[in-house]
Amino acid sequence: MSYDPRTDTGIPTEPVGSLPRPQKLQQAYADYDAGKIEKSALETEQDAAAKDSIERMEATGSPIVSDGEQRWSSFATYPITDTLAGTGLADNLGGGGQYFAIFADGHHRQLPRLTGGPFRYKTFAGDTLKKSIGYANKPMKQAVIAPSMLALLYPLSEEVPGYSRDEFEADLIDECEKDIRGAFAAGAERVSVDFTEGRLATRADPRNPWTGAGMLPHFIDLNNRVMERFSAEERANIGVHTCPGGDRDSVHSADVPYNDLLPSMFQINAGYFLIQLASERDKDSVYQSIGEHSRDDANGVPQMCYVGVTVTQSPRAESAKEISDQLVRAANFIPKNRLGSTDDCGFSPFSIDEKPNHGSPDYARDVAFDKIKNRIEGTRDAAEKLGIS
Repeated sequence: MSYDPRTDTGIPTEPVGSLPRPQKLQQAYADYDAGKIEKSALETEQDAAAKDSIERMEATGSPIVSDGEQRWSSFATYPITDTLAGTGLADNLGGGGQYFAIFADGHHRQLPRLTGGPFRYKTFAGDTLKKSIGYANKPMKQAVIAPSMLALLYPLSEEVPGYSRDEFEADLIDECEKDIRGAFAAGAERVSVDFTEGRLATRADPRNPWTGAGMLPHFIDLNNRVMERFSAEERANIGVHTCPGGDRDSVHSADVPYNDLLPSMFQINAGYFLIQLASERDKDSVYQSIGEHSRDDANGVPQMCYVGVTVTQSPRAESAKEISDQLVRAANFIPKNRLGSTDDCGFSPFSIDEKPNHGSPDYARDVAFDKIKNRIEGTRDAAEKLGIS
């Protein structure tokens, strides 16, 4: 790995992953589901949106970029289906699975249901990264989905005939390892694992039974089973992202106490964490928890803590000064040599997202790049104030 996260900004800074898809691309997804266009026409729009995303992110001054997940159904379902509507579903999966989340505005997102074995990805993150990386002049990162999320494909209280949960999870761990290794092989300098289900796992929402099943310790174990496949040197470039969700400018678990998650989350032996924080009302208590529970030595690697400094559900772009002030404050609680910055969440983790607070997904894209630009400038300013180079 040649990428040094400190080179351009002193304090490392990195995007989470997704960007709002242009309205034209969202329409192409809908037309493909409706049988109005061929897959090649959808791929043409995906390619154009990925190219535009990389070029505009590079223009913000970001030291590392992503393609905004423009080619994906969602951050969670890219390995197993071509679209959110289920077109192109992978083998041994059917409709009517568990809700992944019920959001604060009342809408929900639902996963497919496992119907048999073996479980296999049909698309790996590296497959789409290979299509995008030629557009980039800067290092690229790649987000992947956590095994803990895809574990929810298995029915909560039933056995899949002929395919035990243990067999499924063994296959799942293998596929997740392949996903991360494939992303690095395709050219990613950094890979972050999306773990948005972590905070939700402490909620106990009666409308969504898995959230009350005490699954957080099992989720941590699954994620660590993947991490143990990698060396400390490799894990320095493997991160974990946590947030209270983000879809249609709504969230699923912002009301859940963060400290129900953080002590457990830092038991994952990842090298860095991307932590939603700008939208928290009481930031100091979260900074303090991060400082107390993140580790100098997580099985051979120090844990870097990238705190969220932009609210991805809001159309208001935080100023560079606001962002700098957040980071300087965070350094009172988190060792400054392990402090980084990020956005609270992916800006649009699902391919169909109207961005209602913004008025349109196209305007939301403009806002996202403004926020990223200010994050870069604010991070650089905070590094100067804290004497970090």
